[in-house]
Amino acid sequence: MAPRPEPVRVADRATADRLIADTLGQMRDLAGILDRESAHVRAGRLREGLAEEERKAALSSAYMQGLEAVKANAVALARLSPGGIADLREAHRRFAAAVETNQIVLATARSVSESLMKSLSADLARAAQPQVYGGQRPAASPYGAVRATPLVLSRSL
Repeated sequence: MAPRPEPVRVADRATADRLIADTLGQMRDLAGILDRESAHVRAGRLREGLAEEERKAALSSAYMQGLEAVKANAVALARLSPGGIADLREAHRRFAAAVETNQIVLATARSVSESLMKSLSADLARAAQPQVYGGQRPAASPYGAVRATPLVLSRSL
């Protein structure tokens, strides 16, 4: 396990501005990744959409550490860089909207894929039932309940 970096202690304006700029940069980079991911998933390019997962995880971790440092130094930041705090709040509002949009896109893609899989499974199960005249009930098996055939998914598509 990697050692945790030393906590940032804001004592002057330069340190305050650097902490705010670093946090804003991480937020901007992470929002860019989320926007690209959302665009790829909307277009049905799931592999390309998920290509930056490692970078997204690293930026998310750095961003969370930056937010912890901002919270730990909130009083000093408010005193030394009130404009920076206002910029950080505005950027965080925009970032939260980007995260929400990304979550909606991913939830929609998941819902669509689950719906397609259920529909496909139902069609395959229906095709596997014997076609008989009269009521559509499966013939009783002397070996117990008929089990459904497994559905195979190719991830290479």
